[in-house]
Amino acid sequence: MIIFKIIKFFLKFIIGCLLFGLVAGIAVYFYYSKDLPDVTTLKEVRFQTPLQVYSSDGDLIAIFGERRRTPLQYDQIPPMIVKAVIATEDSRFYEHYGIDPVGILRATYVSLKHKEFSQGGSTITQQVAKNFFLTPEKSISRKMREMILAIRMEKALSKEEIMALYLNMINFGSRAYGIASASYTFFGKAADNLTIDEMALLAGLPNAPSAYNPISHPDRALMRRDWVLHRMLEQGYISQNEYDEAIKKPLNVSYHTPKIALHAPYVAEMARQFMYDKFGENAYTDGYKVYTTISKNDQNAATFAVQKNIIDYDIRHGYRGVEKVLWKANEAPWNSEQIENQLNQYMCYNSMCPAVVIKTTDQEAIALLANKSKIEIDYEGMRWARPYLDDNHQGAYPKKVTDTLKTGQLIWVKNVDKSWHLAQIPSVNGALISLDSDNGAIKALVGGYDFNLSKFNRVTQAIRQLGSNIKPFIYTATIEQGLTMATLLNDAPILRFAGTDAWRPKNSPPNYAGPLRLRVGLGMSKNVMMVRALRTVGIDYVAEYLERFGFPKENLSHNESLALGSASFTPLQVARAYSVLANGGFLITPYLIDKIEESGTGTVIYQHQPKIACRDCITEVNIENLKFTNPALNREVENESTNANNEEPEQDNLKADDDLLALSDTNSREKYAPHTVSSDVAFIMKDALKTAVSGGKDWRGTAWRAKALGRSDVGGKTGTTNSSKDVWFSGFGGNIVATVWMGFDDHRRELGSTAKVEGGAVTANPVWVDYMRVALKDAPIEDDIVPDNVITVPIDPVTGLLPQSDTQAVDEYFIKGTEPTQYSSHEVGTKVTDSEGNSSELF
Repeated sequence: MIIFKIIKFFLKFIIGCLLFGLVAGIAVYFYYSKDLPDVTTLKEVRFQTPLQVYSSDGDLIAIFGERRRTPLQYDQIPPMIVKAVIATEDSRFYEHYGIDPVGILRATYVSLKHKEFSQGGSTITQQVAKNFFLTPEKSISRKMREMILAIRMEKALSKEEIMALYLNMINFGSRAYGIASASYTFFGKAADNLTIDEMALLAGLPNAPSAYNPISHPDRALMRRDWVLHRMLEQGYISQNEYDEAIKKPLNVSYHTPKIALHAPYVAEMARQFMYDKFGENAYTDGYKVYTTISKNDQNAATFAVQKNIIDYDIRHGYRGVEKVLWKANEAPWNSEQIENQLNQYMCYNSMCPAVVIKTTDQEAIALLANKSKIEIDYEGMRWARPYLDDNHQGAYPKKVTDTLKTGQLIWVKNVDKSWHLAQIPSVNGALISLDSDNGAIKALVGGYDFNLSKFNRVTQAIRQLGSNIKPFIYTATIEQGLTMATLLNDAPILRFAGTDAWRPKNSPPNYAGPLRLRVGLGMSKNVMMVRALRTVGIDYVAEYLERFGFPKENLSHNESLALGSASFTPLQVARAYSVLANGGFLITPYLIDKIEESGTGTVIYQHQPKIACRDCITEVNIENLKFTNPALNREVENESTNANNEEPEQDNLKADDDLLALSDTNSREKYAPHTVSSDVAFIMKDALKTAVSGGKDWRGTAWRAKALGRSDVGGKTGTTNSSKDVWFSGFGGNIVATVWMGFDDHRRELGSTAKVEGGAVTANPVWVDYMRVALKDAPIEDDIVPDNVITVPIDPVTGLLPQSDTQAVDEYFIKGTEPTQYSSHEVGTKVTDSEGNSSELF
């Protein structure tokens, strides 16, 4: 009887405890369920994946973001990786419903024993819940919420979906998140190409990514891998033979970064800034794929052309000396460790690397690289190194190696055709921008010699004086007002006094030929003719007219120095302006971002819609409704223009390209870009720029080097500022417009001279030719459509009038109504006699 009562008591106690536990469990469940997120959102989760920038060809340019991740679908994950993870992290994964009681008991025991929450006993499902929804703190509260979320996840998601979330989300160390990124980071291969031992290594990393990192701690990683292989064998996922073979293999890991297929760091930075401005910090984590307009072929050609010609300039001007002297001849030489530590403070730039000279003879020098290898520099590899004295003077060429190199010197070297040469980091810089003149797509962009040396983007940020590169736009303004390519202007010196100060604009070189046609004056870049042309229509009119080419009014000077290129612009602004002449008068807007895709889905969330030039339009498109001063033609070109306010723009107000590369209006129905210059005028000026390349019967244009391209559709113009501080070349071929600038970042420094004076023709034109030779290689020659309002008339090349005979005549384009109606006269000294025998002075 007593026993029965005892049993009855214990039964009631047990039932009471169970009921209490049930009530307490329900209470705890509802308490910790408050404000928990909806686990069904994991069905459409967006993983934190980096920003990727591509060329128009689909070649990777750059990746931005701390976490490297490439999400995979479950069926893209090798089954053996899944088994390796289950054996390591959660052997009862397919049996439990989100939480594993055995694991919980084990974790509780360890926690009580050590009086701290040192183990979680978490299932894979719980780890997914923690990483997506909770903080990493170790507390009972967080653990309870984790368990509740795990149970809910098991009801809402399949095991396959949970496993895919885990393998795409988890941190494997070394900035690799997800199995795909980890496979490439440590083994340089895709996940489906991993071997069993490699899968086991990766499966063991998430438990402690830093402690088991195979690069930092290979011994620990090897022990962890072997333990995972043992677990896989125990679980029956691999055979004994597979285990024996896998456990014998070494780690064979190395750090792999994503392969950059196209080196374009200035482009990458522009794309990064663009995306950051639009999406903020999410740009680096939401996995956007940005496709630029950059062509791999064009970009590589542009990079090569800029770097090659900068080095050529630098070599022409001599050797500026060693980077540093570590020890002198009478001092003890450094040991290899000291040298290595010193060299590791430097990095390589465009294949130029630091080295320390450790031995010299008259015929060669021995130098040590940072990787401890020894190299030889013979006389041929350094014979160029005559001393740099200043930008206009160089010393004598060395006769032997020891004339230049001594032991203890830290120098720069470069491997050229398997032979080591002495080198130096250039002090000069340059930029190149190439556009599709029909729609504004940027085909190539090089913002400087080396992005690691200077992140200043000279294409969009360098506001430099334009020099003679401005002349085509001023001549265009005069043609709009009735001048023609046959108009004569005097190529003679100008002297103007302003108080006691004299202004004497000069030709470069200072040669003068008397009256010349505008076509010849443009082709030979006659400065004094440009001043006289500006005087014919007035400075204020020209300054306002230049806005039609997209030049910011803030940058334009309102005095006669405008004719000589005193105004300052960026290379991108200049290339855009030349596009107007090349495409028939349309002010296209340059753009870099072609489209933006979402991660995973590939959904295009932005597609640029450029406003294009109507190159094939037969009828004239209405000129954009812009208000410009109506000039009064002033044929008295020898006096200073009176309708000018003589203003110089404030340097602090000069405008760069901050808002030029904007997003297109995807809702706009407008197809064409603003037509800001008459097609008739644009055609004639484009043809004149072709003559600057081809020249005439008895004269050579300043752009003659472009004839090396062997094309009839190329044209361009040189530009050189005072003292050759800035040199330019801008031109077109096919549907490509490219602008090149070279100079020093210090505005005060001159490019100087060697055998020749550095200038637009000598210094910038070769860069342009080297680029266009590649960019136009497979492009067909484009013949321009002659506008209906343009006619061809034979003229006398000396007077620009109708010829007395066809023997000396040359063809010239005219807008109808502006062609000459008088015949040329015969000159006798300074007098001219017309066909009726009347004589008059020419000047």
